[in-house]
Amino acid sequence: MNKDIKKIADGIRRRVLEFTIRNGGGYLSQACSSAEILATLYTKLMNIGPSVAPKIPPAFTGVPSKNNREYFSGYGYNGPKEPQLDRFFLSPVHYALVLYATLVETNRMAAEGLEMFNKDGFTVEMIGADHSPGHELMSGSLGQTISQVLGIALARKRKGETGKNWLVMSDGEFMIGQTWEAIETLSFYKIDTVNVIIDANGQSADGKIDTVNQIEPLKKRLESFGAVAAEVNGHDTKQLIDAANTPHESKPLFIIARTIPYQGIEILKKRAPKFHYIRITNEQEKEELQQFLHERFGGDGQ
Repeated sequence: MNKDIKKIADGIRRRVLEFTIRNGGGYLSQACSSAEILATLYTKLMNIGPSVAPKIPPAFTGVPSKNNREYFSGYGYNGPKEPQLDRFFLSPVHYALVLYATLVETNRMAAEGLEMFNKDGFTVEMIGADHSPGHELMSGSLGQTISQVLGIALARKRKGETGKNWLVMSDGEFMIGQTWEAIETLSFYKIDTVNVIIDANGQSADGKIDTVNQIEPLKKRLESFGAVAAEVNGHDTKQLIDAANTPHESKPLFIIARTIPYQGIEILKKRAPKFHYIRITNEQEKEELQQFLHERFGGDGQ
């Protein structure tokens, strides 16, 4: 693995683990599974410009309206919107803290911004919104963002824009009918500027996906809907990069990144099969995580 990407991925996990310890819980398994995906996107795959947003996120100015001229999007942390540049979208917005940590690790946001997380009056939302750092859309329920990206990509194609549209999804979203409707529509309009990376960690809010619904064989299903699909180890940077270079003329590309919900923080393995939200329920659990943090990352979680 590229050393720089590994350092960023480790930094993402460390920051989310520190937060989880301090606050008694957090979406920690999502950091474990997606750290290499986001680190690779921001350092190797996406053609985006430097951040045009303030290093410390501003306070929330209210929802957009004709009377609110101070409204802003959090997209500026991903650079300017230019025809030749790529755009980034996050569908499972409960991964928001993971994205904020990525922005910090890639020097797009100040670490002080994480102190605003989930606090009234700030934009660093627990569930990312369109005004949150690194976000462009109010994604809504899981499975809706791919339809929004479809519309944006189609509009960009008709305007002659050449930038790609990168979307991170969770595998649980493939239990949702709207996801498949969007895929067949992407295929119908021959939109090959949409690249989707699926964090396939096998988990949902209700436990393991295969105990809730069946989405496999996912690669064959995606191909049957007209997409090009590749399947890789989502913790292997080289495999992610190679998959992103898969030819897919006139078709959307889906990369199924098979990941582990305790990768890099193996102490979480004993919590199986429930990983969706890591809640610290007693002092012993907190002390164990603090010790792991100190031994693995050199932090104390305070």
